[in-house]
Amino acid sequence: MSHDVRDLTLATEGLRRIAWAEREMPVLRRIRERFASEQPLAGRRITACLHVTTETAVLVLALRAGGAQVTLCASNPLSTQDDVAAALAAEYGMGVFAVRGEDRDTYYRHIHQALELRPHITMDDGADLVSTLHGERTDLLEGVLGGTEETTTGVIRLRAMARAGALRYPIVAVNDAKTKHLFDNRYGTGQSTIDGLLRATNVLLSGRTLVVCGYGSCGRGVAMRARGMGSQVIVTEVSPLCALEALMDGYQVMPAAQSAPIGDVFITVTGNTSVLRPEHFAIMRDGAILANSGHFNVEIDIPALAAMATSRRRVREHVEEFTLADGRRIHLLAEGRLLNLAAAEGHPASVMDMSFANQALSVAHLAANAGRLEPVVHPVPTVIDEAVARLKLEATGVRIDTLTEAQRLYLESWQEGT
Repeated sequence: MSHDVRDLTLATEGLRRIAWAEREMPVLRRIRERFASEQPLAGRRITACLHVTTETAVLVLALRAGGAQVTLCASNPLSTQDDVAAALAAEYGMGVFAVRGEDRDTYYRHIHQALELRPHITMDDGADLVSTLHGERTDLLEGVLGGTEETTTGVIRLRAMARAGALRYPIVAVNDAKTKHLFDNRYGTGQSTIDGLLRATNVLLSGRTLVVCGYGSCGRGVAMRARGMGSQVIVTEVSPLCALEALMDGYQVMPAAQSAPIGDVFITVTGNTSVLRPEHFAIMRDGAILANSGHFNVEIDIPALAAMATSRRRVREHVEEFTLADGRRIHLLAEGRLLNLAAAEGHPASVMDMSFANQALSVAHLAANAGRLEPVVHPVPTVIDEAVARLKLEATGVRIDTLTEAQRLYLESWQEGT
C-alpha cells in the first residue's frame, strides 16, 4: 500500500515508542486479543483521520488484528509523530499519509489519498474526513456504513450536519462516552496542555495568573492542573451553567475583556472561533502568552494579531513573538494549534486507553449493525461504555461491589418507599 511519511528510517524508534505506549494500554490490548480471535472487522475497510501518535498506532493495530484494512492520515498538521508514521508504513505496510508540519494543501491531499481505500467505516477527530466525503468525494458515500468521531469540535459539526439533513451515514460520538469525556478530556487534556505549555516556554506557573477560556470538560482539566501548579486561575465562559460551576469550584469568573489586562497566560478550550481577538490583544500585558487546546486554530484570531503587529519573530521552537505598535509583546504558542500535541506528546497512553477502547468497540458495533442505523449522530452504547470502565478497573486491580438481589429489586420497584 502506498504511503507518504517523512522518513522510513525513523521506523525503529517509532516501534520502540509504540511498544512503550502499549504497556500503558491494557484495555486496548485485551480488545486486540479478542478481535484477533473473533475477527469482527473481517473484510472491512477503514479510513482514519486521527492524530498520528503512539497511542493511535496501538488503536489501528487492534483494528487490523480484527481483520480490517486501514489507512491513516493526520487530523492536525502539527500532531504527527514522524517516527510512528514511519513504523506503521515500514513495519506493517499500512497506508499512512502524514508528515509533521505539512501545509494545508498537503493536509487535504493526504485526506484524499487515505480515502482512496474506499472505506466502509470512517474514524474522525474533528470531522475533516466526513466533510471531505460529503463535499468533494460524494462518489464514495454509498459504500460507507458508518463512522466515529473522537472530539467535541467534530461532534458539534456533525450534529449541525444531521440537523440540516446533510449527514449521509451514521456516526457514533465517541467523544460523548463517559469513559472518554470524563477522563480523556479532563485528565488527559489537563495534564498534556500544561505539559505542552511548559515544554514550549519553560515558564514558572506558580504565582502567575492563568486564564482558561471555556469550562467544559477540557477547560476543567486545564484549570485544575494549573491551580495545582500554583497559578491563580481565572475562567471565562458564555454558558451560565459552566460559569456557575467554575465559580463553585473556587475560580474567579469574569468576561474575557476583564481578564485580558491581568492575565499572564491565556489558554482557549472552547471549540469556537475568535475567543481571543483584537479588543483583547489591545489591552494585554507585555509578555502575555496565548495558547489553544481546542481542535482548530481559530480560537485565537491570529490574522488580527498579525495585522496589529509591527513585527513578528520566532523566539523558541514553539513560540512566536508579535510586537505591537506600543512595544508590547504577545507570544503565541504552537501556531495557535493544539498545544498538547504540537509542543508535547498529547494525552498519556493510560487515559487514551479508554478513549481508543471506545473507538475500537464502536467500530465493531457499526460493522455488526451495518444498514440498521439512521444517518444521525448516535451515542456510544451504554454497554460499551460500561464494559470499557469495567475492563479498566480490572486492569488496574480495582474491585467494586455488586448489587444484591434485594438491592436490584428495590431499585426496579416503584412500590417501595419510606
